[in-house]
Amino acid sequence: MTGFGVIPDHGLDWLEASGEHSDVVLSTRVRIARNLQGHAFGSRARINDREAVLRCFRKSAERSQMLKGGALLVIPEVPVRTQEILHERRLVTRELLGPEGSVPATSAAIHFSVEDPVSVMVNEEDHFRMQSLLSGLRILEAWQIVDQLDEELGREIPYAYHQEFGFLTSCPTNVGTGLRASVFMHLPGLVLTKEISKALRGLGELGLTFRGLYGEGSEVIGNFFQISNQTTLGRTEEDLVDDLERVVRTVIEKELHARQVLLRDAPALTEDKIWRAFGTLCYSRMLTFEELMNYLSGVRLGVSLNILPDVSVYTLNKLMIFTQPAHLDQAAGRNLSDEERDAHRATLVRSVLANDGDVSGAAEGIEDNGTP
Repeated sequence: MTGFGVIPDHGLDWLEASGEHSDVVLSTRVRIARNLQGHAFGSRARINDREAVLRCFRKSAERSQMLKGGALLVIPEVPVRTQEILHERRLVTRELLGPEGSVPATSAAIHFSVEDPVSVMVNEEDHFRMQSLLSGLRILEAWQIVDQLDEELGREIPYAYHQEFGFLTSCPTNVGTGLRASVFMHLPGLVLTKEISKALRGLGELGLTFRGLYGEGSEVIGNFFQISNQTTLGRTEEDLVDDLERVVRTVIEKELHARQVLLRDAPALTEDKIWRAFGTLCYSRMLTFEELMNYLSGVRLGVSLNILPDVSVYTLNKLMIFTQPAHLDQAAGRNLSDEERDAHRATLVRSVLANDGDVSGAAEGIEDNGTP
């Protein structure tokens, strides 16, 4: 079985708001890129190269302790809606799925571990991309998980490696360690105090960059930013992890200070913005996803400042995922139009905020006409 039944609750642990500074940092991801020696990779990989890579991975995964008993989904065999659900949960990239409306490349696959918060994308931009996605600020822990899997698979798979340059990858910026670490942050304080440009200025000089919800090429909405390293050549994994940790902790300090400045210098305006956002979500009949993200930003700020104490961060995190198109279609049991999705989205949000209850359960309770 390769449909939604394989992953009804899979890949949602990063939403649980359990890690350090989880009111500011939603999640930490560490990803390592590797390629199979002797086979073309990236855009030059042929069908026989990709099939050889998948066969090699299957054999290695069977002998892996971390991947033992996990699920391997070959993407072309997975229903389109399930593919999009995986993408909305940030478990797979658009590169693995291919452009929207197209058929995924032959032998593209994703393997989920049962015991560990780690997965492997096979035949994405690189042959193997191992990744760990954790809740809150946990850069070192996420890196240690993928590093352990990298060493385990490296004993089975001959990686493409150059004595001078390190691990060879499709993108030149990944050559060396092949490591990309990113932290998904909510920074409304810095945006509202107009300090965000100053806080993020100079990231490029430190080998870092910032992006939107789905990484490279995605827009920043709702004051949510991903900060990640940009280059890996000439650096050790430890250096990259330490540098990102240091910068992120500095940004967190600035964000927390900015939130206190808002309470001190503009308490009425701040509370009004928060309550307007909460009220809009509680009573709207139509909501686009961009509108939802912007209002959720205000509500999250209110929860962090104890202005809205009865809403949990975990609930708000889950709303970000279950209100996206494929999740709404899955709950409705059919493909919805954009207008229908906006109605279903608003209904789901109203239902959840009225009870601060189970988001997935509320989604299942919405009838096809968008009403609970």
